[in-house]
Amino acid sequence: MSTNGSNEISSDDLTMVTQQLGRPVRGTRNVAHRCECGAPDVVETSPALEDGEPFPTLFYLTCPKAASAIGTLEASGLMKRMQERLTTEPDLGVAYRAAHEDYLQRREQIQSVDHIAGISAGGMPDRVKCLHVLAAHSLAAGPGVNPLGDEVLALLPKWWLSGPCSQKFAGGAS
Repeated sequence: MSTNGSNEISSDDLTMVTQQLGRPVRGTRNVAHRCECGAPDVVETSPALEDGEPFPTLFYLTCPKAASAIGTLEASGLMKRMQERLTTEPDLGVAYRAAHEDYLQRREQIQSVDHIAGISAGGMPDRVKCLHVLAAHSLAAGPGVNPLGDEVLALLPKWWLSGPCSQKFAGGAS
């Protein structure tokens, strides 16, 4: 995994993300993280879409290989175990709340949307609802910001080793 931080999204990136998702993208602002193969794997979305619809998911995981691997983790009961730990490990709860605050702060720097004020994503700060969002936050923000997202990433196989998720990147990393 590589390239933390936002960078401008090109037309090739938009085509790639559309291909990854199997549908046109909405509200995409930047590439928030790139996979080792060079493809975007997390995009940053606008807090409100062009039609004004609130969109609380700031960091959206787009890589189908990573999403599939995370889906397997969700099916294994990992979210339930993480949820239980939030009540039994006070330090984890504090760190998870800090991740929630980080998410809100990053989104607020882009745009304030009253309808989603105080709402982050993935169940933060009290629940574990979507490992995809937590992993996307960790990839975009870097290690140490979202403890449960970091745990998810540590459990994933190196999805990029089986080949790129697009023909555009079949020649190797760009």
